[in-house]
Amino acid sequence: MPGVDPNSATASGPRLSRQMGLLGLTATGVCAMMGAAINVIPLMVQRSVPGIGPWVLPSYLCAVVPALLAAFAYAILASAMPRAGGSYIYASRVLHPYLGFVASFSQWFGLSIAMGVVAYLVVPFVRDVAASTGFPGLAETLMTGPIRVGVALAFIWIFTCVNLLGLKIYERTLVPLMIVMFACGSVVIFSGFSFDHADFAASVLARDGVTIDLTTRGRFDPTAFIAASVILFSSFIGFDSIAQAGGEAKRPSRNLPLAIAITILTVGTFYFLFTAAVYHAVPWQYVAERAATEDLTAPGLLGYLLSPGWTVVIVAGAAIALINDLPAMLLGVSRLMFAWAEDGIFPSFVTAISERHRAPYVAIMLSSGMASVAIFGCHMAGDFFLGVDLLVTSMLVNFMLMCLSVALLSRRRPDLAAGAQLIDKPGLRLGVGLCGASLLLIYLVVHVVKDLAAELPAWYYHSTWLWVVVMAIATTIFLNKWMRLRRQPDAIRRFHELPPQ
Repeated sequence: MPGVDPNSATASGPRLSRQMGLLGLTATGVCAMMGAAINVIPLMVQRSVPGIGPWVLPSYLCAVVPALLAAFAYAILASAMPRAGGSYIYASRVLHPYLGFVASFSQWFGLSIAMGVVAYLVVPFVRDVAASTGFPGLAETLMTGPIRVGVALAFIWIFTCVNLLGLKIYERTLVPLMIVMFACGSVVIFSGFSFDHADFAASVLARDGVTIDLTTRGRFDPTAFIAASVILFSSFIGFDSIAQAGGEAKRPSRNLPLAIAITILTVGTFYFLFTAAVYHAVPWQYVAERAATEDLTAPGLLGYLLSPGWTVVIVAGAAIALINDLPAMLLGVSRLMFAWAEDGIFPSFVTAISERHRAPYVAIMLSSGMASVAIFGCHMAGDFFLGVDLLVTSMLVNFMLMCLSVALLSRRRPDLAAGAQLIDKPGLRLGVGLCGASLLLIYLVVHVVKDLAAELPAWYYHSTWLWVVVMAIATTIFLNKWMRLRRQPDAIRRFHELPPQ
């Protein structure tokens, strides 16, 4: 069979099965996007970008533009090449196998780190639920080093088991959690718009005896505005998980681009309403001051205004939103590894699929292992934003290459372009691709300059240098395999074809 390594486990064994419908695909994108992005980052951006002040919402709107262009690129490519490991397949077939691998390896590494960050961040939300329900001793215990790390690891491996049990169990777990997440998030939106800054200031004064100065006016700083937009751009990372599941989607040419469109429009709208509601109730002056010295969350701040019962509801909703990231991200990153191995870039045993559940269990376990390492990294570093910055760098590069793939699709691979279901005019595709790539390049430059200019204790606290190290590892892996594959004409030919379904 063309394009299949005879040594691969999938050559004669079980293959991935197209079982995931539109709802499951959409839930994958929604749950991979929402979590820390909605409950933590819009507040902690005040620490990461001092001076952004009251301009968080406009920065969100600025971040939407390149995200939408990247989503268009993914939707076009997903309809033309609906296979597992989407972003790797897209860039390797349109641009070059090297670009496909290093970009997707960077994506895999960044998202695996993000899973560890998310699992580590879930624990404070569980602590807040315990404290709010009358278990202060448990709340204190959860934040001790070994316990926090252990609980975070438990979350990772619980959802590893969910993914190993196959797509039916995965969907039955993810969809209900998504519904609960939206319901609890809606409480935040309703509550936030029901109170104003004066209400919050009065509550803080009554509870903590602290007076908030509401007269401070923020000064618009274009540099801080763009830097914050780059950080907030990370909120839109996650819809790409839909593309990675391209080998398991029903009616893929229709459902993949449709799920991407539904996801980014729904989540983008919900993000904006959620963040607007929080800043409507909580003064940015208070957020900026507190964020400089401690980690803040939306539920924690709104707890000043709500009854203990409603506080438990929104904290539990935030915990669910974070937890939802894990199975969705794990599905995406494991399919990247599967696609590399199917092409011969990774060892063939990574393509192993369970007979009963049709899950690529080796790829899932390896990705979970990387996320587990990230948990220990978060604990030692003491600041989760290093993981966020690394993810932003990785995904900016990845999305930029996806846009370039769309721009060059008709010229370099007219055979594949013929299967694209969205934007069938080559000139329009070229415009979307070039505009997206240009904006993302600007964001990447801003992000790198900000990172390298930061005064940090050691070089490895700079996400840019960590990303360079990751790229060097990826390049070494690729060149080692590529030199061997070049001696096999049949092996090289597979990179000009789509993997078999």
